Amino acid sequence: MSRDISIYKKKTQNSYKLFNESLKQHVNGVSHNIRYFKPYPFVTKYAIGKYIVDVDQNKYIDFWLGHWSLILGHANSTITKHIIEQASHGWMYGTVNEQTIKLSDIITKAVPIAEKIRYVTTGTEAAMYAIRLARAVTGKKTIAKIDGGWHGYTTDLLKAINWPFSESESNGLVNEKYIISLPLNNLEKSLDILKTVKEDLAGIIVEPILGGGGCIPATKEYLQGLQEFSHHNNSIFILDEIVTGFRFRFGCTYTELDLKPDIVLLGKIIGGGLPIGVICGKKEIMDKSNIAFNKKSERVYIGGGTFSANPLTMVSGYHTLTMLKTKHSIYNKINTLGNKTRNLLNKTFGNRAVITGDGSLFMIHFLQNNVSNVTNALDASRCDKKLLYNYHFKLISNDEIFFMPGKQGAFSYAHSNEDVKHLIEATTRFVDGT
Repeated sequence: MSRDISIYKKKTQNSYKLFNESLKQHVNGVSHNIRYFKPYPFVTKYAIGKYIVDVDQNKYIDFWLGHWSLILGHANSTITKHIIEQASHGWMYGTVNEQTIKLSDIITKAVPIAEKIRYVTTGTEAAMYAIRLARAVTGKKTIAKIDGGWHGYTTDLLKAINWPFSESESNGLVNEKYIISLPLNNLEKSLDILKTVKEDLAGIIVEPILGGGGCIPATKEYLQGLQEFSHHNNSIFILDEIVTGFRFRFGCTYTELDLKPDIVLLGKIIGGGLPIGVICGKKEIMDKSNIAFNKKSERVYIGGGTFSANPLTMVSGYHTLTMLKTKHSIYNKINTLGNKTRNLLNKTFGNRAVITGDGSLFMIHFLQNNVSNVTNALDASRCDKKLLYNYHFKLISNDEIFFMPGKQGAFSYAHSNEDVKHLIEATTRFVDGT
């Protein structure tokens, strides 16, 4: 590892200087906690296609892709053209605009549950408002989430993210007693926990694939079991598809899982890489937030913020989804690349690691502590995270391959089989210690 650090420092001297300037101005030098890694993160100059390029002109094959939001790759020429065209007509109106209507039309046709939509600018906001809606509709307070489930930094859900799950994640949180957590893919234990709070259970929020918790798919049976309990209990079933929505197919994963959520959260891909979050759901639930006919004692304020539904994001999202809908080869290509990569990584690591994910998403878990499979966040937490960090850092310093250290990877339409080959060759060198 010390050799890799020496190589990295030699290659990123301008990044080092600039990051020291950033440290003077910003907390920890970053504006998102996970963007920091030791000894210091490189500073990006530009990104295009599958590449991200730093200020020292190091050119990395990018598997991070802007928090997995860039399914077409960086600066896709078609999306860039439409963004530039819209910018020439204004990028912030603060009023109702036709661009929003066009994006909503394409979403509602692809996502049947989206009978009504409200735009925000982050996934965190979308999750926050979904929780508020669930509590208002049911008149109850308790929300169930998944161990390791990540729904942004909202105070309502910042619990049971990192092991040990019983410890508070942060100072400054309130009412943590109204949040309970469930073990992914253990339906029996999850139902036992839910029964203890069923009288006050406002809703359950779950990701089809545990994103930040280890890129671990939830089983169909598990999700259906949670939904059945929720609906029988008159609680709100919330599916967080901020990562998975439009990632594997044109639309959401819930239709393939035979689920009928009350609220679905979207983000990332549907903004085409620009800031977005979406709460969409059944009309009778979403209309609780309609201030036109709900008196103050009955309405639910779910905002959107100054920059919600700005025309630049709406145009980027609309044309991204249009490409995904009309160019059928995109999903076939990226899912094939992901499946191939998981298979080859499994062969390369043998019994040293388990590769999780689905479609174009993948993550490596180095096994230890008698863990032989990774089916939930507890399994993932017991794997060798330091080795994963060292593996990713070696790829950055030696092979010009970029993963955010410790995080899952994703493919975009800009990637190719050559990138899979390059990754496997670099991984083989890591395994061989060369």
